[in-house]
Amino acid sequence: MKTVNYTSLFCLALLLMSGSLTQAQEKFFRAIGTPHEPEVEASWNRYNTYAGIVDLMEKIADAYPKLSRLESIGKSYQGKDIYMLTISDFNTGNPDEKPAMYIDGNIHSNEIQGAEFSLYTAWYLTEMFGELDFINQLLKDKTFYIVPTINPDARDNYMKEPNTPHSPRSGMIVLDNDGDGEAGEDGFNDLNDDNHITYMIRKSPTGQYIKDPQDERRLIRVSMEEQGNYEMLGYEGIDTDGDGEVNEDGIGYYDPNRDWGWKWQPDYVQRGAYKYPFSLPESRAVADFVIKHPNIAGAQSYHNYGGMILRGPGAEEDVDTYNREDIRIYDAIAEKGEEMIPGYRYLTVYKDLYSVFGGELDWFYGGRGIYTYTNELMVSYLYFHKNEGRGNQEEELKVDKYLTFGDAFVDWEEYKHPQYGTIEVGGFKKNFGRAHPGFLLEQDAHRNMAFTIYHAYQTPKLSILDVEEKSIGGGLKEITATIYNERLMPTHSSQDLKYNIERPDLVSISNVDVVTGMIVEDEDFNKVKEQVHNPETLRVPSIPGMGTVKVRWIVSGKGNYTINVDSEKGGKVSWRE
Repeated sequence: MKTVNYTSLFCLALLLMSGSLTQAQEKFFRAIGTPHEPEVEASWNRYNTYAGIVDLMEKIADAYPKLSRLESIGKSYQGKDIYMLTISDFNTGNPDEKPAMYIDGNIHSNEIQGAEFSLYTAWYLTEMFGELDFINQLLKDKTFYIVPTINPDARDNYMKEPNTPHSPRSGMIVLDNDGDGEAGEDGFNDLNDDNHITYMIRKSPTGQYIKDPQDERRLIRVSMEEQGNYEMLGYEGIDTDGDGEVNEDGIGYYDPNRDWGWKWQPDYVQRGAYKYPFSLPESRAVADFVIKHPNIAGAQSYHNYGGMILRGPGAEEDVDTYNREDIRIYDAIAEKGEEMIPGYRYLTVYKDLYSVFGGELDWFYGGRGIYTYTNELMVSYLYFHKNEGRGNQEEELKVDKYLTFGDAFVDWEEYKHPQYGTIEVGGFKKNFGRAHPGFLLEQDAHRNMAFTIYHAYQTPKLSILDVEEKSIGGGLKEITATIYNERLMPTHSSQDLKYNIERPDLVSISNVDVVTGMIVEDEDFNKVKEQVHNPETLRVPSIPGMGTVKVRWIVSGKGNYTINVDSEKGGKVSWRE
């Protein structure tokens, strides 16, 4: 019988492991600011279907059980789970009691990269925990609630079915768009079976277009007094229902970003509104979650296109909702964002874009008092650093020629159309223009993530800065505590205070007999506001950003006392004598 030398086997295993590490080090050199050897391998130069999103979320949750939790916050119209990752250092407290940042994307189904940017944030935070002191402290202090897609049904439709760059914007509820009593009977038809709905053109002696003789991809509109030889027929399609119109009744048009319960207006006022506020299951699921989590202090939604950092109000009629003090906070964070994300501009929706009633952005702030931005992702500046603007044909053709080498454009191809006769089909693919090409995706994801991290960092962080005792005779002493908020955001926005959305911050003292309690309004002139009832727990309306609040008790007793601060959006801190 042979004797097994376990010591030798152990040493051999160490040598093999050492060799493996050396090989890995020989293959890769660490890039600054990026996970070097991630537990969860992910590619950030492509887009994920719903199944791909769920798979990646599951892998993150499995790889980092002490940092991430996966759950469904509701169901979509078609019954898909709306999944959320909670990211925080679970060893340093209940994540639902820490100041939190909510992030979502893809409310409009064709605005796909918001899901990737949200996922990238979850991936980066978990992979860099343990690597960077800043991330370690951030997840110790804060919580991130990340919902990559709040429109999973139509996201898959956009990717898997023939669509334009702009369809479907809604979810998958089919409506009667043309009012003929039938719903969804005449949508797009993919004439050349390439999964893209591009354009139809036809030769015509009275056309208004010609093909550029130097680049046949490009149609040039002739001047009014000139005669062209092509006419534009619109997106690919056939008159399926025989009513003399093409593509007029596809998936029902409604806008999930007009469904929220702040300044909501019906469809005849706000195009795209559905039946009533929160009539869509997806927005209702998000609202229910947010209402149940008063620790959410900041929020970010991702849309496309335009390179914008947007704040409300969505409509001029709502301009008085945004208090001057809150706008100062919005400005400070967003102006830093402009530095962090090249080509992006900080704008106000109603003033710089268009009017929106019933938008998610305004409900988060107006209805919940949460500082919220919407980023419109992708901007043409990222191509050649010129910012030629959305849909600039010259620039986009140049991108296709020099950067994507023909991958963005479907060349014109002849087709026998049942109504139009001989036509040509071609044009830019659905995933070009609005969506980042792969080579730009990771960089912009990282910069937008950095902006949301900066936003999250500026949610309240409380500490008990100082506790002073003074004997006032008769066995009584005066205890004054200074509560400090180390970040820009107050524990209650002005909107929160105006409508009493969340309860006041609670500052309490225990293990002593409290005679009276008060908030110190002006220490120099000894101005105080007494709280007559339950003086041991003082109800502080708000703790200002980068500011302090002083509280005071007159107490008796000789026990070692404890002071606790309990703030919905500022977290919990304690001080013990």
